Amino acid sequence: MAPRRPKGAGAFPKPVENPAPNPPDPSELYAALDLGTNSCRMLIAQPKGSQFHVVDSFSKSVQLGSGLERSGRLSRSSMQRTIQAMRICQQKLKRHKVRQMRLVATEACRRATNARGFVQQVQRETGLKLEIIEPEEEARLAVISCAPLVSTRTDQLLVVDIGGGSTELVWIDLTSVPHRDRPKAIMRLHAGFHPPQSPFPAAKVVDWISVPLGVATLRDQFQDVEDDAARFALMSWFFEESLAEFAPYADEQAREGFQIVGTSGTVTTVAASHLGLKRYDRTKVDGLRMTSDQIDKVIRGYLELGPDGRRKDPRIGQDRQALIMSGSAILQALLRCWPTDRLSVADRGLREGLLYAQMSKDGVLEDGPF
Repeated sequence: MAPRRPKGAGAFPKPVENPAPNPPDPSELYAALDLGTNSCRMLIAQPKGSQFHVVDSFSKSVQLGSGLERSGRLSRSSMQRTIQAMRICQQKLKRHKVRQMRLVATEACRRATNARGFVQQVQRETGLKLEIIEPEEEARLAVISCAPLVSTRTDQLLVVDIGGGSTELVWIDLTSVPHRDRPKAIMRLHAGFHPPQSPFPAAKVVDWISVPLGVATLRDQFQDVEDDAARFALMSWFFEESLAEFAPYADEQAREGFQIVGTSGTVTTVAASHLGLKRYDRTKVDGLRMTSDQIDKVIRGYLELGPDGRRKDPRIGQDRQALIMSGSAILQALLRCWPTDRLSVADRGLREGLLYAQMSKDGVLEDGPF
């Protein structure tokens, strides 16, 4: 379960999408489905200016990776739960007459020995064709989804996507890009790395890594440790060990000009807890900036609550309480390595990246950073 990355640090090996021969009508709907280790999530959206407008959405915890650590296979019950969720997605796609779509699966399906058979079963029973994407494409899609949150003052950017089965980290150097163009330079990564003759200023991917530890897989590895605080410390230490070969790991990073963008349920839950929200509000969470000290205070509060207290805490929620400490362990490890006063919370990720990539490829977004 070693972290994966391309042999040469820097450019991603291939573009996210192949060019479309016939650009569709700008009013046409697009869909993006992300089947992860823990959740099945879908967005249906329409291009609107340089962004998109969400028409419909779906999200359900299916726990596809349940038991995967032990058996190396997707269980029959987890596959059945997932197929039920995919049927609902299929009904939504049919109702909205969506033709432009991309439906992807990530770490659980990358690792499971019976994933190919599962993908075939999904197509037989729902008519939906799942695509298992590689870690580098997952990382790029997460990066471009976060482009609107990148500060024009950011010189060094770390984008972190904490998933259910894996965590992707991408380190980007923006120092050669004019300040006003820095968010645009991030968005342009949808088409792969720019050739030297590109007229646009390029964001330089210094290094990236996919660690096969997410909130579900990390929790499963340490579920036999009974003491809550000890389990948390072990998870955080174990994740930090997995970052040892990440190129910027050993370099001390000044807080000035450095930004982390975190995208995951863990990061948004920590933000909601910091704000004291009793009901989750995306408009207050997405784009919020937090310091290392503020995040550490929230995590220490989770530990003080203990398992029973976290289960009852409305800020965490029933769906998230079982995974919040493994996610917090990952987040704490990252902040030990790279303390920051600018961790931007992103309530966005793979689905949004898929939508941006499809729409950018088809040229249906107006004069945005594409």
